[in-house]
Amino acid sequence: MSSPPSATSPRLFPTPWLLRWQGLLASWHGGWLAEHLPLLAGWVLVALMASLPVITRAGLTLLITACGLLWLLWALRTPPGRIGAINAWLLLVLGLAVLATGFSPVPLAAFKGLLKLVSYLGVYALMRQLLASAPLWWDRIAAALLAGELLTSVIGIRQLYAAPGALARWSDANSVAQGTVRIYSTLDNPNLLGGYLLPILPLALVALLRWQGRPQRLFALVSLVLGVVALVLTYSRGAWMGMVAGLGTLALLLIWRAIRHWPLFWRRTLPVLLVLGGAAVLVVLVTQVEPLRVRVMSLVAGREDSSNNFRMNVWTAVLEMIQDRPWIGIGPGNSAFNLIYPLYQQPKFNALSAYSIPLEWTVEAGIPGLLAGVGLFLTAVRTGLAQWRSHGPLVLPSLAAVAVFVALAIQGLTDTIFFRPEVQLVALFSLATVAASVSGVGASRREAEGPQGTAADG
Repeated sequence: MSSPPSATSPRLFPTPWLLRWQGLLASWHGGWLAEHLPLLAGWVLVALMASLPVITRAGLTLLITACGLLWLLWALRTPPGRIGAINAWLLLVLGLAVLATGFSPVPLAAFKGLLKLVSYLGVYALMRQLLASAPLWWDRIAAALLAGELLTSVIGIRQLYAAPGALARWSDANSVAQGTVRIYSTLDNPNLLGGYLLPILPLALVALLRWQGRPQRLFALVSLVLGVVALVLTYSRGAWMGMVAGLGTLALLLIWRAIRHWPLFWRRTLPVLLVLGGAAVLVVLVTQVEPLRVRVMSLVAGREDSSNNFRMNVWTAVLEMIQDRPWIGIGPGNSAFNLIYPLYQQPKFNALSAYSIPLEWTVEAGIPGLLAGVGLFLTAVRTGLAQWRSHGPLVLPSLAAVAVFVALAIQGLTDTIFFRPEVQLVALFSLATVAASVSGVGASRREAEGPQGTAADG
């Protein structure tokens, strides 16, 4: 996961001992595989990201394993570079997960979670390496994500015309939103569908701005519009709030970037006016559209809403778990959680996770795990925002990544859909984008290697 050194400048820093295994096969010619390694890695990633909402678990495992092996081969052929701030936080997260696994009361179950974490990090490492070496692959991987999202959105919207009973299992008779019809598409869960669509929408908006050809822009626009419609129809409150926060954040960043040379008065006033206008539109929608009003009002219904009541009872049990193991946790993964949680759960409140990302980090790796997760999030956001004034090939994608982080953070306060591969791999793509944007590789190749039909970020 190290950042490769620049090809034009000598290495001015010692090689970290953790990375000294990299580059051991630098002199190996390797034939066709070594020559076409970036191309092969790119198309494997394209296949993975396009198939996320429809692929079987066996197929997903195969593609994730292939990504890890390709990165390992690439790293063996590439001299090590700087670790970088984002990669350092990821290594800390991984180290704490290893430690929590070793001290877990259910080490075998925690080991399964550790293997899953390592496999996802292998995908991240391959994406970061590829984007750092050839930023043009961002557009291809984003296009693959939009293709999968568009298919999923169309299937979900078509469910509105299915038999009413097909969607009835997601209508809670004990909820204040009783009778709400919620689509779930190929993912069999409206909250998961909302979580999957959520991080793709900012990428679709940036693709619409980056791509110049009419067919490409039409594809991005249709994906964005249908994605928003499908997410709204999931009636997932966390996804709704995340979408407003994510797209709002991206809009503000794009506007600030566009008016950065305007007079100071307008640079300060226009964003405030837009925020107030957006808030007014939301108020009108919530007060005038009954399904939205009912669903939003369930947020403040407290325990009168069954979904709220369920989460509150789960959080109570999880806090007791954390009190018993505050510094080392129970180990990573849902397998470990499923074995320990029943010892604390309240009757009739079974749960597969903590239903909150901060609580999940803490219950898995203790308070150090929570601090590492927060540190990674803040570093990723700060790194993405640092690209605001630059003119590199991944500037707009980095701003989209910041919006992705914000959106998932809002949703993650009350749900753990993030840990599903359909969501987490999209988030890792955004994280790899930010990490690659500061690698110092590929910026000078923008004009030579930029994809046809791609607009300049500046």
